[in-house]
Amino acid sequence: MRNACFMDIDVRGPRFGATVTTVVLAVVLITGSAWLLAWQTLAFALGAAGGVGRSPYGWLFRKAVRPRLGPPSEFESPEPPRFAQAVGLVFAGVGLVGFTLGPSWLGLAATAAALAAAFLNAAFGYCLGCEMYLLVRRVTVRTE
Repeated sequence: MRNACFMDIDVRGPRFGATVTTVVLAVVLITGSAWLLAWQTLAFALGAAGGVGRSPYGWLFRKAVRPRLGPPSEFESPEPPRFAQAVGLVFAGVGLVGFTLGPSWLGLAATAAALAAAFLNAAFGYCLGCEMYLLVRRVTVRTE
């Protein structure tokens, strides 16, 4: 565990958000609800723009869940989860296009991909978008 600085975030927050996202995206796949996917797209957009703490699920975690938990034992940098929100935004946006304009298989495929990534984080603590961020950083730092 590294020392938490002012900008680091409680690792439980993004995982909570991934759990809620998993449920939302599963319901989207079951119902085909473009409106619910539009909500999730907005949640991703807010998380990508302002960080996971500014997303609706981050707010819910901070106000309703975290006060009921003990103090965090682990912290992480906010940049990888924020990048993961941006990746989620892309997939949810493509899914929304597929569900609203067609083809519907595009909506299903993009939503399923976002669901798979959210489930990995929720169930196993493996943030695929965060790992992508770290890989991009390694590649870009070496080329500079």
